[in-house]
Amino acid sequence: MNNEERRLAEVMHRVTPEPPRPVTVEQVAYRLVSEPRRGREPRVRRGGLSRSWAPAAAAAAVVVIAGASVGIALLASSHRTPPPSAGGAPASSSVSSASTSPSQTSSSSQTATSGTRIAGAPWGAELVDHQTVVNNALVSGDGSLYAYGSGTLDRIDPATGAVAATTRYDPPLSNQPVIVGNTVWVVWSNSGGSVVLHGYDAQTLAQTASVLVPATGRVSNVANGILASGPDGHLYVAAGVSVVVVNPANGQILRHIYLVAGTASSLAVSPDGSTLYIGIVPKGSSDSFKLLVYNLASGIIGNESTLSSGGGAGGLVATSGGVWGATGSGMSEWTWFAPHGNLARAVRVGGGAGGGFDAVPSYSGGVVWIGGVQSLSCASPASGQVLATARVPADHGDAEFFSSPVVAGSHAYSYHVNNNEAGQTGLAQLTPPDACSGVSS
Repeated sequence: MNNEERRLAEVMHRVTPEPPRPVTVEQVAYRLVSEPRRGREPRVRRGGLSRSWAPAAAAAAVVVIAGASVGIALLASSHRTPPPSAGGAPASSSVSSASTSPSQTSSSSQTATSGTRIAGAPWGAELVDHQTVVNNALVSGDGSLYAYGSGTLDRIDPATGAVAATTRYDPPLSNQPVIVGNTVWVVWSNSGGSVVLHGYDAQTLAQTASVLVPATGRVSNVANGILASGPDGHLYVAAGVSVVVVNPANGQILRHIYLVAGTASSLAVSPDGSTLYIGIVPKGSSDSFKLLVYNLASGIIGNESTLSSGGGAGGLVATSGGVWGATGSGMSEWTWFAPHGNLARAVRVGGGAGGGFDAVPSYSGGVVWIGGVQSLSCASPASGQVLATARVPADHGDAEFFSSPVVAGSHAYSYHVNNNEAGQTGLAQLTPPDACSGVSS
């Protein structure tokens, strides 16, 4: 084609232009590595790319271009206004002046975490989260775990061990979170003549409620486990020389149960809702514990018994066969089971704890769990019989510790401590035997 023909072709192209052709990322990349720069003659360099390497270079250019495009998209999305929370308020808004805004971490895209194996630990225990959690504060509900961290209330994804949501909270006493419906309840304060409860959304941990429970007389100064829930969906609060029943839906006080035996320090409601167990530490006594068995239907105390060995007791757990608790003396503590709430027939269960550790039982997955520094066991909630036991190892003579497991999915989770091994303290995942499934309990 001569110059005249070329000019004619360009004029015709301007009059009837071709439709635009789609250009792919691959084509752009290929041109970047194969075509010479305009206005310069191509120059061959020693060690430069030959024509046969152009496809490989084009592929590399595709990666660079695609990565740049993703980076641009991420940069653009980072300047967008965050979506509102479930309640319609911005995610950073505070629900109540009594607590700071909860912090949430999405774990929906995370996969199950393979934990760090704990040498010699019971039931294949693995450490899945190294964060510090408070002992005897782990509970399970609706596919999540809840625990107290360092000045926080945390929701933990059991599949990953990651904290999915957190909010500020400093426990004033030993009391597990209590889950009723989609609300997590905690004791916010326990002093003088009242108990204050706070409720948090079970998913976001945004505060949704605050309830002031007036006490009759002064609250116990050795309280341990003063908040519980029953199958009726109500909250039960040990408040001085009374137990107060609260409707969590509106904070209304439904009932006062007055006591003449002393100040209530702990309580638990039986699974069928018929019985309220109330623990009392007699005034001026350091080595006895009194247990009242209260019939919620008749309003009559059916039994009153005393545990004279060990000292103060608390952390009561009610099951179909009776009530469980922990007591101890000095640096030792052990778990007991009282059939039908009769402390005269109480028996010691499990190996117990030492070194200042607690041996508070937990009821989850249809069985009662008893941790400690010697063994980890599951027991029948009806008879108190131990169903399976695994030895807890000692590391260079120092005891390791597993506490109060709870069940979520196909695993149990426990607070674990190894003071000799750096990074070996936190949340442990266990795979208990079939005997601990609760099927035959």
